[in-house]
Amino acid sequence: MEEKSALVTCHAERPLDDSAWARLSALLAARPGGLSIVPLLRPPDRAAGEDEGRWLERAHAAAARGPIGLHTHWTSPTHARPSGDGEPAARVREELAWLRSHGLQPVLFCGGGWYTDDALRALLREEGVIDCTATTFTPPVPEPYLVVDGPSDGLLPATHSLGRLVRGVAGPLPRFVHAYFHDTDLLVPRRRLALAAALRVLGVRRKPFQLRP
Repeated sequence: MEEKSALVTCHAERPLDDSAWARLSALLAARPGGLSIVPLLRPPDRAAGEDEGRWLERAHAAAARGPIGLHTHWTSPTHARPSGDGEPAARVREELAWLRSHGLQPVLFCGGGWYTDDALRALLREEGVIDCTATTFTPPVPEPYLVVDGPSDGLLPATHSLGRLVRGVAGPLPRFVHAYFHDTDLLVPRRRLALAAALRVLGVRRKPFQLRP
């Protein structure tokens, strides 16, 4: 990866929250700094009674703007990491199949709570989905997680949280920047404005990383 580039993703924790979705939709349309934002969508939790039809409507609207990704929450809408029941890779396989059966083609995957394991990474390679669960910093979660130095084939690690991006976007940056934020950040005016400002600066310093749609 020779060219200096930037990828921006959003962990969509509340895809059915009207306020969060409206803010995210506006940001997807605005593309601050000329950077596309890839929403990493948590599928509807039918056990929790989430509206599948409304979720699909919003996911298709997002996909019409550009690439989307899958953001699996293994336990519940509010508990991202696996609870010990079932196989994480099997859950992701099922969710990918469900999305594709509804005409959605996620190109990225990020495990909730930064969870990853060997079987899960092997599944993503098999399915042709780029894994962005790894980080270049130690995440504030229990093991297992994956920390790497930078991008490699099939792996695009996160390099900057919202706070890290705001604090460091004007200083030294790695050649590849993967900045991420959460849709809940957009509900806080201070964080929303800081994100937009940081992305405008990032867009001057890095070209958009190109993902296939």
